[in-house]
Amino acid sequence: MSNMAPASVQTSVVTTQRNEDKILNLKSSNVFNAESPISKAVSSVYDWETFKFAPIRESTVSRAMTSRYFADLDKYAESDIVIVGAGSAGLSAAYTIAKARPDLKIAIIEANVAVGGGCFLGGQLFSAMVLRKPADSFLRDLEIEYEDEGDYVVVKHAALFITTLCSKVLALPNVKLFNATCVEDLITRTTEDGQTRIAGVVTNWTLVTMHHHDQSCMDPNTINAKVIISCTGHDGPMGAFCVKRLAGLGLIKRNQMGCLDMNRAEDGIVKNTREVFPGLVCAGMELSECDSHNRMGPTFGAMALSGVKAAEEALNVYELRKKQDEQSY
Repeated sequence: MSNMAPASVQTSVVTTQRNEDKILNLKSSNVFNAESPISKAVSSVYDWETFKFAPIRESTVSRAMTSRYFADLDKYAESDIVIVGAGSAGLSAAYTIAKARPDLKIAIIEANVAVGGGCFLGGQLFSAMVLRKPADSFLRDLEIEYEDEGDYVVVKHAALFITTLCSKVLALPNVKLFNATCVEDLITRTTEDGQTRIAGVVTNWTLVTMHHHDQSCMDPNTINAKVIISCTGHDGPMGAFCVKRLAGLGLIKRNQMGCLDMNRAEDGIVKNTREVFPGLVCAGMELSECDSHNRMGPTFGAMALSGVKAAEEALNVYELRKKQDEQSY
């Protein structure tokens, strides 16, 4: 008489054994190495001889990225506020609005791959960042350490400021950053009283924008919004874009940035941050191309507080621009 189990039972035993082998293999891989000299610093230190990543198919990576990107394009095609430029003023504005109004959708458009504008270094490639008081209050909001020197404070590296600010902005659920993306034009509407107002932005990937002169038929995309905040910096390849575009149409008068005067420049930029055209709030050094404000040089308090004031100005006009937006298409 045979003592062998039925075939079905044998198959079950073999399958169970294989599953146990898989579990054992996983347990014997990626084992925390308590003997490592960095074991007390991070938990991601392993016995590297048995280390292995979880398996993945290349197409899975592509789908994980593209599905989310296109979902964001769909979600933010109709935004409440668009911020053009992710430098210190733009990110400060985004942080302030997103915290004050978590119900609003905020899209940030940045032409460069990296955010921060000129804010990764202090002046002349020096790393420390100087902010005149009372801008130190914004540093405390962000929980950034600084040295107090009386009338001004110093952050040990400008990159610490901008990366901390950026990380806090991107962690907010109502903000999306579209970097490597360029604003090519503005969307306009005519109000009931015959005035022109800004109603959104025309966008394209920056690399596409850079090749309009040698390629054809590369049409843009669009984002509608109730209010635009433009913080693209002073004149340059992508600088002062919104001001230059409106000035080119004769809708506003464009001036030129004045010579460096820190005392006049910082006060002037912050105090005059405002809606310079219906639907368009201008902040930071782009404002100098409207008002001929002086250059401020390597002191960054006005950049941060101009962004804070831009957030306030945008929310002050938001309901009016929203009402106008609902009355037009």
